[in-house]
Amino acid sequence: QVQLVESGGGLVQAGGSLRLSCSASGSIFSIGTMGWYRQAPGKQRELVAGITSGGSTNYADSLKGRFTISRDNAKNTVYLQMNSLKPEDTAVYYCNCNAAVRGKGWVVTWSDYWGQGTQVTVSS
Repeated sequence: QVQLVESGGGLVQAGGSLRLSCSASGSIFSIGTMGWYRQAPGKQRELVAGITSGGSTNYADSLKGRFTISRDNAKNTVYLQMNSLKPEDTAVYYCNCNAAVRGKGWVVTWSDYWGQGTQVTVSS
């Protein structure tokens, strides 16, 4: 009932920048935390950054100062500004949100939703 679509990935040289976007659509009642995860070949998925509905953020320690997460609640969209990219940032980046969908009457159900992912490749 909630679809997430990422965009903005691509190929960039080390030191460059990319801006990822993820828009949520569907029968959304409310969206809580939104975030970005990434997964490189042979590695486990890891949290990149998260942001609450109120704008509180958290980042992987290694990414602080380089990546910035933001959101536009009116558009149900979360962004990830990635600067000073390094080859080790190469991964598929996935958008995630915790959202409530409309149920019967006043009842809503909260679940985690994932996007299809967008490839980010950083060349040296």
